[in-house]
Amino acid sequence: MPRPAKKKPRDDDEYADEPKTLPVRPHEQLLIDAMPELTATRVICTTGGRAQFAETYARERSESHVECCFLDLFQKNQSEFQVQDHGPLCNLRLVCEPDLPANDADLVAFVFRKGGDAELTRDLMQQGQLRLVDGGRMIASTDNDEDQWLHEQMQELFPKVTRRTFRKQGTLYLATKTGPLKKQKDFDCEFAFRDRGRLIKVYSRPGVFSHRRIDLGARTLINTMQIKPGMKVLDMGCGVGTVSLAAALAAENVTVMALDSNPRAIQCTQRSAELNSAAGITAILDCEGHSAATEDFDLVLANPPYFSNYAIAELFLDTAYRALKKGGLVHVVTKTPNWFLERMPLWFYDIQEQEVGTYRVLTGRVGKKSG
Repeated sequence: MPRPAKKKPRDDDEYADEPKTLPVRPHEQLLIDAMPELTATRVICTTGGRAQFAETYARERSESHVECCFLDLFQKNQSEFQVQDHGPLCNLRLVCEPDLPANDADLVAFVFRKGGDAELTRDLMQQGQLRLVDGGRMIASTDNDEDQWLHEQMQELFPKVTRRTFRKQGTLYLATKTGPLKKQKDFDCEFAFRDRGRLIKVYSRPGVFSHRRIDLGARTLINTMQIKPGMKVLDMGCGVGTVSLAAALAAENVTVMALDSNPRAIQCTQRSAELNSAAGITAILDCEGHSAATEDFDLVLANPPYFSNYAIAELFLDTAYRALKKGGLVHVVTKTPNWFLERMPLWFYDIQEQEVGTYRVLTGRVGKKSG
């Protein structure tokens, strides 16, 4: 059966059909507009788009060193393409790491989205305060022009916070570090779940899918997957690693490759493997599935996200097709089966659907490959 034409993977549908130079999101524009009153040379920042504040700052302040931080490899790669399109820039570094760079900073700049992960926001802001030198400044924006919550979080970190509201754009906050934090909060945690009579421990961090608890979709995947001794398994979008752990520990000599575009997910999966002495797990930061060896796996497991208008689901299925050996099985859990039932026959045969509570479990096999 011929493969469908491979589409360029995208992290989410808000970037679909984008031009090479994206319009700046209003709340990131607030940071750019505030640049005349910012004089820092050592800058750490995040972005709401394609590193636009970071790039603008680095280009206009050639004496500065700017590090822009991502928790998604796809977004980081796309930002690199855009920056490169605008010409060389040696004082800007884009990083995709679990934490903010452990460097002293004169300025930490954040772009936060209304309705984003509150615990991740608090974690990053605390890290930012710790990175600042005394007298350094934090500037943070949100796309909520009625924000109160972010203001409260800033006030927990700084004795004085300046608040500026811009109708239909958002809210901007500025504060200066005058001393160390009196108390630091640990946002990481461990939780446990049982599978086949075994207690499995999981290390978890804010910003990673299934933080603090096992996701019901992942539990459904675990309960329905069939793991045999010696299997080679690929876990697409591993999150904190619950599915990878259950697969690796379900039978003897099972090896698991766990992929995710979030560096914290890779960190969590690696730490969880160590907690459970699951030596057969290899976790790799990968946003396109290139790490999976062609036609080498017996089973691919996937719990695709819902926010991407099926772009990530398409990537998962295409990767599964390339990774599985002949007769290999892809095993997907979802609450929206119709798209999968329409698309999976383009790659797989013997499509099966099973209803498990509020979820649907779909499986398909790889036949003879053409080309």
